[in-house]
Amino acid sequence: MIRIATVEDNEHDREILKKCLLRYEKENKYKFVIKEFQDGEDIITNYTAEYDLIIMDIEMMFLNGMKTAEKIRQLDTDVVIIFITNAPQYAIQGYKVNALDYMLKPVAYFSFSETMNRAFRKIKTKEKEYITIAVKGGKRKLDVSHICYVEVQDHLLIYHTTEGEFATKGTIRDVDGQLDPGHFFRCNRCYLVNLEYVEKYQGSDITVNGDIIQVSRSRRKPFLDVLNEYMNEVAK
Repeated sequence: MIRIATVEDNEHDREILKKCLLRYEKENKYKFVIKEFQDGEDIITNYTAEYDLIIMDIEMMFLNGMKTAEKIRQLDTDVVIIFITNAPQYAIQGYKVNALDYMLKPVAYFSFSETMNRAFRKIKTKEKEYITIAVKGGKRKLDVSHICYVEVQDHLLIYHTTEGEFATKGTIRDVDGQLDPGHFFRCNRCYLVNLEYVEKYQGSDITVNGDIIQVSRSRRKPFLDVLNEYMNEVAK
């Protein structure tokens, strides 16, 4: 199932885009879930970071496509973005938001299908695991492989990732069930670590991506067992 958002303020252009998507879905035997938005403000309000592909007009009344894409990229670095426009000179700016491509209006099916082929090659090669967390201003999608460890402070979960720190409300039990126990280990009541980022283990301390975290006494042996098993799997 591929989740697609379209952002287009012109009803006629929106219908053309929908027909192209439905034809492409049928011809290529995909299953699309399509959600339509009429302006950039609509999609970024409580943005859910659930989409595989966003097809977006550049020129819109309230918030244009380029500004919208900039805001989306603050929460979702992986979603594929394609612009549609009457003015190709604006589309050149798409590299700033890592847009895949742009299509000129009126959208013709042949050029549409060629661009969609490119988009789906990129979507298929990602094949990553994500979790979505609530953050200020909406939701953010995190690549699980980029999570170094998760820390809990009171009722706040802090995700320490290779891209920075992201905080959301919750408990360590909430995230414990979301992450693969073969890759993540709860070394004490406050920390869940990604074994891939364990750099050093000495005494009761481990170094995870440069940060020192303590392993509780009762979890030292289970941690060593899991870490050794993980390293053996990686070495195969």
